[in-house]
Amino acid sequence: MNLNGKRVLVTGAGGFIGSHLVERLLNTGCQVRAFVRYNSRNTNGFLDTLSGADDVEIVRGDLLDSQAVMDAVKGTQVVFHLGASIAIPYSYQNPTHVIQTNVLGTLHVAEAARRWSVERMVHTSTSEVYGSAAYVPMAEDHPLRGQSPYSASKIGADQIVHSFYCAYNLPVVTLRPFNAFGPRQSMRAVIPTIISQALHRDSIVLGNLSSTRDFTYVEDTARAFVRAAESDAGIGQVFNAGSGREISIGDLAAQILELVGRDVPVVLSDQRSRPPKSEVDRLLSSSEKAKQTLGWTPQVDLRTGLTRTIDWISRHGSLYRPNEYVV
Repeated sequence: MNLNGKRVLVTGAGGFIGSHLVERLLNTGCQVRAFVRYNSRNTNGFLDTLSGADDVEIVRGDLLDSQAVMDAVKGTQVVFHLGASIAIPYSYQNPTHVIQTNVLGTLHVAEAARRWSVERMVHTSTSEVYGSAAYVPMAEDHPLRGQSPYSASKIGADQIVHSFYCAYNLPVVTLRPFNAFGPRQSMRAVIPTIISQALHRDSIVLGNLSSTRDFTYVEDTARAFVRAAESDAGIGQVFNAGSGREISIGDLAAQILELVGRDVPVVLSDQRSRPPKSEVDRLLSSSEKAKQTLGWTPQVDLRTGLTRTIDWISRHGSLYRPNEYVV
């Protein structure tokens, strides 16, 4: 499928990955409609910072409002479903809200995509659905383990869209990003948390230093979404989008401190630790399937991505609160 000129909808468009995807879709020649959660400030998240934002049609609503979702999908040809409640610590505090948003919200998007016979729906999964690695690198057939309410909700959402493919022949592709990072990411993620503290505090406070993650630069992740929509061969399938490299949180903090040019201690805090049985100790992607079927491979290495992210956070310090634990 050639996306140039296509009418596309992006849910969660005002968020971190969503805003980068909108940028790429605009550059690809798409007519972009953005579904943004309503707020009384009338703001559109990071879409308000994009140079091409005037070319984006903004639709406000909530994924839990089935009619709002139905109206947003109407008239579009491709749907990128990124909207979700994503914070794992928040899911411990409010599991009902997270599960409703991620499961029922995804059902509403799938129903609307089916109703309006879209040409392609790209659904966003997460590497968290795998839980701690049973083996590495982790391929798409790795067992699914809901070790947090968030990951359980995403497993449910993944299964809903797969059922729509099987039952209704919905042309859906599921993309499973591994730990995307880059400019605009909030302190709900570990890399902005470390960077903002490294820039402004005399210590870095973290919850776990030994767990490993597969960090993928957000521009690579956005390219993976586009390739998932373009590839007819991917319909009905799940694809990992990871770098194929792992690094411990402790080593990550050391690398960020080196790039920032500071030497401050790293302190552990129980407040920032997951419950023991909920901790994901290791994530390392095999993205060979995406390479072979979608023609996608990551292009930005970790150090380059960290340098770009440090520069962006340094220039947008007002968006970050290094002294707070953001859930």
